[in-house]
Amino acid sequence: MKVKEIMTPLPAVCRPETPLQEVAQTMVGRDCGAVPVVGTSGGGVDGIITDRDMVVRGVAEGRNPLTLTASECMTSPVFTINEDASLDECTDLMESKKIRRLPVVSGAGALVGIVAQADVARHASRKEAGELVRDVSEPGR
Repeated sequence: MKVKEIMTPLPAVCRPETPLQEVAQTMVGRDCGAVPVVGTSGGGVDGIITDRDMVVRGVAEGRNPLTLTASECMTSPVFTINEDASLDECTDLMESKKIRRLPVVSGAGALVGIVAQADVARHASRKEAGELVRDVSEPGR
């Protein structure tokens, strides 16, 4: 099975200069917890911002979230995977990097989708899905 068969196509996106409040509104409106940040890199992914990033890099540091932008809280560089990669390659990357969501790019590097643990759970075997959750959730050293 290929990543493009299980990914969520056309995910919500924002730009580096998008106000954090707008990113949060996008997450609410699209019912998602992560938004890829796309910018000037020719349609590529500059970063990813999660609801947790906004809390950890904004609110917890005492910064005013109403004055912050996506670039000030996003994770960058971001790991991505090619849409033609196998599901095994995808889960291996997610497990090794301990990430729950993975932007999917075309051969040219343009964002075409996103894969979340939930996508894997819906399409992989119970054993594979369980291993992914266990490995990603294991505390870091």
